[in-house]
Amino acid sequence: MRTGANPRPPTLGGDRHVQVPGVALVDPVPLVREGLAAVVRRTAGLRWLGSTGNPNAAPRLHEHLRPDVLLIDSVLDPQGQLATLLTGGDPALVVVSLVREPHRTAKYVRTALAAGVRGLVPRAGESGEVVQAIVRSYADRVYLDPTLAPLAAGFTPAAEAGSRRSLSRREYEVLRLIANGLENQAVASELYVSVETVRTHVKNILRKLRARDRTHAVSLAYQAGLLTGGPQALG
Repeated sequence: MRTGANPRPPTLGGDRHVQVPGVALVDPVPLVREGLAAVVRRTAGLRWLGSTGNPNAAPRLHEHLRPDVLLIDSVLDPQGQLATLLTGGDPALVVVSLVREPHRTAKYVRTALAAGVRGLVPRAGESGEVVQAIVRSYADRVYLDPTLAPLAAGFTPAAEAGSRRSLSRREYEVLRLIANGLENQAVASELYVSVETVRTHVKNILRKLRARDRTHAVSLAYQAGLLTGGPQALG
């Protein structure tokens, strides 16, 4: 059983061995967040936990709410870095991508799957289609909407995942603070670690992103979609 904000989640049909999955969302549009919240709340067998419009706040949302299923707008994670970050720290988490029209490509679908995304469904789909993606992804650990499935033909997860150099959660936090203008001492104080530990994380970030320096690393992170928006804020 998962732990966190809801250590003893409700169960389905009186069966104490069947957990009712908790659902959260990362999407920049308030109307979308409110709409999905309403849909999930009226769907038997699902629990709505919360949402944020800022992808930089997603790790904190995940840590606080501990969702079983987390939906992410594809425009906020075009390279799969956020999915990799979150599933790397929580292998049980089911990430479902809400795929926008520009991302309905074989390249995006394969990148998302390699990053650990378990479900893909068009963001513009009907509410029933999104609910099906949530339920099927959670139950079967993988689900592709029929309109997207052909784009994954011939996909080999191991081959594509092997080329990824993902950041750890702590490295992501350091990178985010650097992007906010903090120097090593301030980062250390913010994360309650030593300055030497921060220096080690910075070195790893530069190596993984193949960056020349901190400024270059931040620039590459924004280009890759690893960093977007402004300061963290849960919505």
